[in-house]
Order: sequence, then structure tokens, then C-alpha cells
Amino acid sequence: MPNLGSELAARLALQAEVVCRHYLFNGHRQGRYWIVGNVRNAPGRSMFVRLTGPESGPGAAGRWSDAASLEYGDLLDVIRANRSLVDFREVADEARRFLMSSAPLPDKPWAPVRVVSAEAARRLIAMSQPIVGTLVEAYLGNRGIKPVHAGDAIGFHPRCFYRHADGSRVETWPAMIAAVTDLAGSITGAHRTWLARDGSGKASVDTPRRAMGTLVGNAVRFGSAADVVAVGEGIETMLSLRCVLPAMPMAAALSAGHLATFRLSPALHRLYIAHDADPAGVSALVILSQRARAAGIEPKALTPRMGDFNDDLRLFGREALQAALCAQLLPEDRWLLAENGTTSAFGLPRLSR
Repeated sequence: MPNLGSELAARLALQAEVVCRHYLFNGHRQGRYWIVGNVRNAPGRSMFVRLTGPESGPGAAGRWSDAASLEYGDLLDVIRANRSLVDFREVADEARRFLMSSAPLPDKPWAPVRVVSAEAARRLIAMSQPIVGTLVEAYLGNRGIKPVHAGDAIGFHPRCFYRHADGSRVETWPAMIAAVTDLAGSITGAHRTWLARDGSGKASVDTPRRAMGTLVGNAVRFGSAADVVAVGEGIETMLSLRCVLPAMPMAAALSAGHLATFRLSPALHRLYIAHDADPAGVSALVILSQRARAAGIEPKALTPRMGDFNDDLRLFGREALQAALCAQLLPEDRWLLAENGTTSAFGLPRLSR
């Protein structure tokens, strides 16, 4: 027989969107999620609440996680934090009051949730074209990323559909399409960055970056897997590092939360973690470092001077970024700073391993 907490959480999950509209009204619906700043209803985009899903287990409706704080829970936890309650009896009483007084779903339902699968991601990637001479190359160049060492991981789609969060309309914009893959190289998802029509920046839409498919543990990968790999959050962040570390395999986990859960290859000996300089990035660094040590992998932090390594590249230039990375790399890895993989820009020979 379910306990009181489980029963209340399950009843709240049946009205997950109504709960979110009441307690987290500073957020908005996007696809199958409610997006808001945090569990205390701050504006922002760090917290994701699942609006649909099974009654329990992975992906259950009503479950939420915060990529910035790494907190997670169910809708009872939302009520607890939102109303600053401590005692469970008070939380249960508030939940009962809400369930008794909450308005029913409207006669005209909100836009149906469209589950985006890995198969849809594979079709999108197949429709993309190489980036040479496209707006993607112009966009990355405007962010200081020259040349682009991306291999086949990213492509260009000239007319990628963009659905507004309220479901009111669909537009087409040029987009950078990145393939999300697992350790075996199989495509599990795709990441879209919609671009301005002249490639000068991102498209003027509310959420110019969106992912689809299965992301947890997987990443956008640059270069072939090896015993030394660098992983970070954003695509532009890791491509900035590739400008000065072209021989090092890299991966973009796409968010701080996903960086913390990055799946570690058993072939890894050393993992460089290129974290963003914010609380979420530092938390991901700590968690992933602990996981790496537990797996017998040596973790090493790569820390930017500004918010991330793309900021560093644009503000200080390639030579300064190269010098900063040389100071943070272990001596046996400094050969990776070279274009040809034999000597670094600082005259350091490649060391045998």
C-alpha cells in the first residue's frame, strides 16, 4: 500500500502542468517540460519539470532537476520549497488544499506534447550538409573559432523548423546541427543552434538552442576516442579549445547537469574537465572528478579566466589561450598543443606514454 507522500506525489503528477502554473508561474512550458529558474520560482531556465511520463521510475511525470544547483525531486518538493515549509505535515496539508481547489484542465487542452526520439534526431542529422562555406562556418568564425576542428560532428541545415514555446507558430531558420553520440559512436540525439540569417549570431528567438533525443551520459564528440579526453559543456567552448588543442579528442556534454553525468570510457586514463566558471560548472567539475577517481581515471581541471573558454578566446586571443592551457596541461600532454602532433608551440617535444 503506498504511503501518504507517494500517494500525494502521484496525484500531483497527474496535474503536473497545473501544479507548475500555480507554484512556478515565472516559468513556461516547452515541449514536455516546464522550465523555470529554480524550485523557488525564480525566473530563468535552469530547472526542468517533466509534465508527462510514467507513474514512477525514470522519466516519471512530476519529477524535476535543476542543472545549476543539481537539486532534484518531485512536486511535493516543489511545494515544500515554494512555500518555505519544513514539516511534512504542512507540506501534505498544502498539497491536499491544492488538489481540492485546483481548477480542472481547460476544455481546449494545451498543445500536445511531441516526444522527440533518437530516430528523429538521426533523420535531422542525415538531412544536414557539411559546414564548409555555410552560415555555421561564419557563425563560428564570428566567435573566434578559426579554423573549425569539428570533423563530421556538426552540420548545417538551411531551413530547420523552430516551434515557439507556446505552440502558436512554426518558423524556419538556418541552424547548426550537432550529433550526440554514445561511447560506441551511435547517434542518440541532436543539438540545434538556430542562427541569424546572415550568420552573425544566434537567431532572434526565445530559445535558440534546443536538444532532442537521449542526452544523459552522451555528448557531441570531436576526434577519435583515446586514453586522454577533454570534456566540457558547450559546443563553442570545446571548439575554442580545439583551436589550440587540435590533436586532443574532446566532447561537449551540452550542459552542466549532463557534464556531471558524462559516461566514462573504460579506456580512459586521464580526463580533462573544461568547466565553466559559474556555480553549476564548478559543481559539475566536482561530481565528475569524483566519478573519474572512483573509476581509476585521473581528472584534471581546465579553468577559464572568464566565463568559459570561448570568452577567453574572443577576449584574449589564440596565443593567450594557448599559453594558459600550456600551464594547465600535464607535461606529458603538452604535445597536443601542436598542429602536427610532434612539438608544441612552446618547443616541448611529444613525450612517450
